[in-house]
Amino acid sequence: MTDPAADVSVTPDRDQHRYEARDGAGAVAGFIDYQDAGQVVVLSHTEVDPAFEGRGIGSVLARAALDDVRARELKALVTCPFIIGWLKRHREYVDVLYNAPARGGQ
Repeated sequence: MTDPAADVSVTPDRDQHRYEARDGAGAVAGFIDYQDAGQVVVLSHTEVDPAFEGRGIGSVLARAALDDVRARELKALVTCPFIIGWLKRHREYVDVLYNAPARGGQ
């Protein structure tokens, strides 16, 4: 069984302030809107094209966006309901959150 999201790449589009997931043919499968606010990146909205729903695109986007925020040594303020729900199942990203508890407070 193959992973349907394996053929998807995510790149930041800094001009449009969003992370885009594209399939192997270059079609936009989904995106996350964000705003840069200094040391904080606000992740505000996730959208997956209906033709790509149910294939894990939202999860690929969430992971890529949070990995990018972490790599840039910034913090994420998440207001997007999808990503909030995703984070409840992926606690390994709690350290990236703007309002994350101190290490000893978990």
